[in-house]
Amino acid sequence: MTAATLDAVLNSYVGSGHARRAAIAATVHELAQAATKIRSTINQGALGKAFAAPRGANTDGDVQRDLDIFADDILLDAMRHAPIGLYASEELDQPVLLDKDAELAIAVDPLDGSSNIDTNVSIGTIFSLLPATGAPDQNPAAPFLQAGTNQLAAGFFIYGPQLALVLTLGSGTHVFVQSTRLGTFVQAYESRIVPARAHEFAINAANYRHWDEAVRLYVDDCMKGSEGPRERDFNMRWIASLVADCYRILMRGGVFLYPGDQRRGYGNGRLRLVYEANPIAYLIEQAGGAATDTVDRILEIPPQSLHQRVPLVFGSSREVARIARYHTDPSSIGERSPLFGNRGLFRA
Repeated sequence: MTAATLDAVLNSYVGSGHARRAAIAATVHELAQAATKIRSTINQGALGKAFAAPRGANTDGDVQRDLDIFADDILLDAMRHAPIGLYASEELDQPVLLDKDAELAIAVDPLDGSSNIDTNVSIGTIFSLLPATGAPDQNPAAPFLQAGTNQLAAGFFIYGPQLALVLTLGSGTHVFVQSTRLGTFVQAYESRIVPARAHEFAINAANYRHWDEAVRLYVDDCMKGSEGPRERDFNMRWIASLVADCYRILMRGGVFLYPGDQRRGYGNGRLRLVYEANPIAYLIEQAGGAATDTVDRILEIPPQSLHQRVPLVFGSSREVARIARYHTDPSSIGERSPLFGNRGLFRA
């Protein structure tokens, strides 16, 4: 049986006479074309001009590379040819009004994981499609301050060994891989399901001393392996590329943690709710997983500002729920015992 192409899946999604779905499909098509151009530049590596040294910081304080700006320019130009009313980007201070009458708004992280550019690790582009509510010409930020439950579609492109697109249109999470032979994206996995149980966790362990006690306790229990309260061994992973960590979880399960911590400027985490956490949470939930800010569901958090940051935990649903219990009610975790604990939430 021949796998379906992205265009065939989009055509089936649109059906007949559904204007909003047609607009979403047209936008995804333009994004796929843009991602192919970005991938071509990435493939040049250090031989390409876009791999120059860091050029400074964006308006939110993060280091920008030339490739960040290049990817943003490619995506903005692509959206000028799509039925998009407003374009918001991690690299821009304010949204760009493209068409005040269009009914879609798009939020993008043009190049997630760009700190990995020089080390040849997978990086990606994340996007979220929302209804262009309100009066876009009067308050361009308004459509992006909706809860993530209002997303119409979300996804990311990952520039790795394969150029892949992970996409949800609100009914399952699907994975497409670009076929160089066919010159298009082809569906590789239909309706991925994240296993409910996890045997891997991803976290930057270098920040251990800065974490809240609940996070340290959770990681300690995992690290104790089969001799500890979890009674099984875990592997620890950390790629420092959100799309790469998410793709791994979609393929084989696990959980990802980027909590807030005690460092200055990290109390609310570092990932952006609008550009990163919401689209990733939508993809993960559509694959049967869960995503929280350690306790509350990500998709139900109403953004207060365009570049708002948030802690993020996502992956296997049972593991995400367990992490929430470490924060709210550790006594309910039945297999925990003083026998296993070097520390507790209420004692040093």
